[in-house]
Amino acid sequence: MPIHDPAPATEPQGLSSQQAAELLARDGPNQLPGSAPKSTLAIVREVLTEPMFLMLLAAGGIYLALGDRGEALFLLGFVFVVIGITLVQERRTQRALESLRALSAPRALVLRDGQERRIAGHEVVCGDLLVLHEGDRIAADARLLRGELEVDESLLTGESVPVAKLAGAPADAGAEADMPDLFASTVITRGRGLARVLATAGRTAVGRIGADLARAEAPPSPLQQRSRRLVRGLGILALVLALAQVLLGWWWNGRPLLDSLLSGIALAMALLPEEIPVILTVFLALGAWRLTRLQVLTRRVTAVETLGAITVLAVDKTGTLTMNRMAVAELATPTGHWAAQGAQELPEDFHRLVELAMLATPGDPFDPMEQAIQRFGHDWLQGTEHVHDGREPVFEYALSGEILAMTRVYASAAPDQHLQATKGAPEAVADLCHLDEARLAAVRAQVQTLAERGLRVLGVARGRWTGQPAQAWPPSQHDFDFEFLGLLALADPPRPEVPGAIAECRAAGVRVVMMTGDHPATARAIARQVGLSERPEVITGDEIGQLDDATLRERLRHVDLCARLKPEHKLRLVQLLHAGGEVVAMTGDGVNDAPALKAAHVGIAMGERGTDVAREAAALVLLQDSFAHIVAAVAQGRRIDDNLRKATRFVFAVHLPIVALALAPTLLHWPALLLPVHIVLMELLIDPACSIVFEAEPAADDLMQRPPRPVDDSPFALRALLPPLLQGAGIAALLLAAQAWLQAQGWSQAQGRTVVFGALLICVPLLILAQRNPARAVLHRGAAPNPWLRPMVAAVGLLLLAVLAIPGLRQLMGLAEVGWAGLAAGAAVLALCLLWLELLRLAFRSSASARRRPGYSAP
Repeated sequence: MPIHDPAPATEPQGLSSQQAAELLARDGPNQLPGSAPKSTLAIVREVLTEPMFLMLLAAGGIYLALGDRGEALFLLGFVFVVIGITLVQERRTQRALESLRALSAPRALVLRDGQERRIAGHEVVCGDLLVLHEGDRIAADARLLRGELEVDESLLTGESVPVAKLAGAPADAGAEADMPDLFASTVITRGRGLARVLATAGRTAVGRIGADLARAEAPPSPLQQRSRRLVRGLGILALVLALAQVLLGWWWNGRPLLDSLLSGIALAMALLPEEIPVILTVFLALGAWRLTRLQVLTRRVTAVETLGAITVLAVDKTGTLTMNRMAVAELATPTGHWAAQGAQELPEDFHRLVELAMLATPGDPFDPMEQAIQRFGHDWLQGTEHVHDGREPVFEYALSGEILAMTRVYASAAPDQHLQATKGAPEAVADLCHLDEARLAAVRAQVQTLAERGLRVLGVARGRWTGQPAQAWPPSQHDFDFEFLGLLALADPPRPEVPGAIAECRAAGVRVVMMTGDHPATARAIARQVGLSERPEVITGDEIGQLDDATLRERLRHVDLCARLKPEHKLRLVQLLHAGGEVVAMTGDGVNDAPALKAAHVGIAMGERGTDVAREAAALVLLQDSFAHIVAAVAQGRRIDDNLRKATRFVFAVHLPIVALALAPTLLHWPALLLPVHIVLMELLIDPACSIVFEAEPAADDLMQRPPRPVDDSPFALRALLPPLLQGAGIAALLLAAQAWLQAQGWSQAQGRTVVFGALLICVPLLILAQRNPARAVLHRGAAPNPWLRPMVAAVGLLLLAVLAIPGLRQLMGLAEVGWAGLAAGAAVLALCLLWLELLRLAFRSSASARRRPGYSAP
């Protein structure tokens, strides 16, 4: 690729910090319309249209019609409490999402005050100088000043073929020199350059097309879709039963119509599971926020729910399993071998090998391997004629899928003479040199020896070409004559935390598969050092290309190491693992990794060395490229899934007795037990229990000692909800039996309601404890502490004390003094409820043990 770089008279300095701040204040942030966070007014408007709010208003209106102004004002006062709780929850969730959005927003490398500075994309202003590299997403419309690029503009044009951009060339026929030729949100697929920003935000080409892109939301996850179906179905059921309650109470029991309407509204409020959407929103958003504290950025919140189901981690070697601190450790030529450790100087016959390796490497490389080559050359060749800082190639052949080597062409003193410096995979460089079988076998033996020690090996060659570049450069590197100079071996030590993390994965039933472009022997050596696999077999990219899908899928069941892979191989492997029923997490960092990252259930981009394209294709971004952070994210995903299921179980367990106490009196010809005000008070406890207490629940002790959950395992399945439904049904039966007994003993309606409602309030913390760890006793103290559990129990106690001790509040709620006899009756009911929960726990534990017993067959 020819490089056009008209050198300016002075080095560009870019804007000053003060100029940038003034322009940012004048023009506003570089954001597309529609990306502003939800306003408080919008949140309040959503609350006002919720069914629960409308039912509160209806109940308050009925109390006013009945002349019960105190009850009406008390109930309508809760409208503001509900709005307040909703605002707090929404703001809590929104702050988490906004912090994630700020972290995951595109970033730009700009020149400010003469220094390169990485800033958030929304801080880019007109006049900024953008420093552009391969894989970057362009932050604003700009004009290319230096370099030559290839840009993917499919977002704007629909054309998938990259468009060449040349510094100084007009953007279009007849275009003016100050018109942009680079456009915001397009992707650089090749090259480097410097560009001046001409338009930002809504003034860019993508901004003029429309704001739909900024407002576009990811489709709902499977869990969200299931929850919406469940809530819709229960909402219809609530409406039908509420109408039936009204008709039965009015026609069958002979109650006044307004009283029957109150009973119907109470039943509908009891049936509506409005906590389910809250649970999903809060848990996933705050779960994503918690992941950032583990140095894992969540770009798509819906990926959080998939983390707990991951069965395969497909990881790269360099930077993930290793330190990504490469250093040239050894050199090998056809005549000798040299090791850096303990060496005082570099022998003369190795100088040429290092010199050509440096010439085959960009002067300011981004890749850690190329940085190591330049650093090594400057350390050992500084002060000799073998260092050529500032020498620029006149043409480049990039690394490609066909030839795993790159060549940089330099002009020589004679106008028709050119020097080629080549480096790449040893087998590819040896092929370019057309070595005979004897030489080729010797090179393979050297490579094998170095790779078996875990070193990454590169071949280096020199070529010469005589010709006029004005005519045409040869189409392929194979058209040159190369001389094989030798091998560079780079060491990249494994991360010390990786063996423990891999052992944790193995205990958790998560299989780790290495997918690397390195030599098979290098992959095998690193895998042995970190304990990745006991199976030494390696499958290579060449083998993958020769196998059909069925055969390759079968091979993958027995192979954990995949080497010499190209991006298309990674994509195919991920797709086959996916088709085989695995839930795959895949790591990647380059432009070509984006398809595989999208194909994986959870794409994980490298944040330190990854390109913008890889980061945007991935669901997670590692802010620190370490395998241990991936494992920590899997554990966090399992914790979030566990807690979401606990909260869901609690919702169904606690709602069932409320529904029973609202519905049964009509069927049994009793006076109403629960009124809308009672249910509103219950909701004031249930909502924070779901969104705060269970969200903060610590991880279970066996979190990473159990297999991954099936990906289609829904927390709303009957099998998952049967235990909490039985818990709630038993408590409902005990509370109704208590009410029947109290009535038979001559207690008044208000006294019976007081005992039953008080017991129901105390059952809230009992049901919370029952969901925390179903394998342990409800009152077991050995569980890990939850910071919100004690405040929750205290809130229940204070609420119960208030409704019993404050006469005005007690009267508004239709309660009465019950004395010591009432307290004793309530305690007896609670003891029976606790006994029921314990008996259920033992029954389910016994059933689970029987299923695990050898020889058990399900009926």
